[in-house]
Amino acid sequence: MSLQKSISAELQTSIKNRDGARTAAIRVLIGEFQRQPQKKLEDSQVASIIKKLVKSERELLAVTGQKASEFIEILEGYLPAQASEEEIRAWITAHVDFSTFANKMQAMRPILNHFGSRVDGNQVKIILQEI
Repeated sequence: MSLQKSISAELQTSIKNRDGARTAAIRVLIGEFQRQPQKKLEDSQVASIIKKLVKSERELLAVTGQKASEFIEILEGYLPAQASEEEIRAWITAHVDFSTFANKMQAMRPILNHFGSRVDGNQVKIILQEI
């Protein structure tokens, strides 16, 4: 079952369980799906939409000064497991030769290509700055 279909199916479950926060988050997500030009989305497109929503919610939290949001926790539950900082550092030390790049930030492309949606670009940027 595709990620889009499983999210739509979970809407019914959350409504039956009277889970208001999860229902609201899923409805926002389905609304974003419906705004897309194609009706059936691939899992990578769904993950991209979820990441966009999480990013905008984090920016909103930063402006309002709040620490956490249940909305973010619910949405992140649909994303693939994120790579740990240790895993990223280990891969960088094993596979990236910084002498082939003019600066460290140019090494982001192979790192992001390897990890795909399992890693956040800002996290990689911070790690590269620390190395």
